[in-house]
Amino acid sequence: MPAKRGQEYFTISVVSSMFNIHPQTLRLYEREGLLRPERSAGNTRLYSRQDIEHLSTILNLTREMGVNLAGVTIIMDLLRKLREVQEEKQVLLAMREALEARLASSPPRHSTSV
Repeated sequence: MPAKRGQEYFTISVVSSMFNIHPQTLRLYEREGLLRPERSAGNTRLYSRQDIEHLSTILNLTREMGVNLAGVTIIMDLLRKLREVQEEKQVLLAMREALEARLASSPPRHSTSV
């Protein structure tokens, strides 16, 4: 997948320097499925701002909280699912508000009894 125009990307050497980690650690995180950097036409790993934030969370879990990579995988998956549920909730709330507004603006229906 090619890098998107207008977005800022960082190479593996820049990212490893930013976080004071070895480039092999970033490759390991990629193999484990924890990071998915984009690739240039020359197959160079390109890390986006979102990847950097993701890496920061991973390193916080491993360095500060002592979580192993299996635990990080589970936590990151749960965080992703939580974000998806929150997004779905926002959509449902917007639909509810639209329905309530529509019902409030429509004339009341009268039932006729025979």
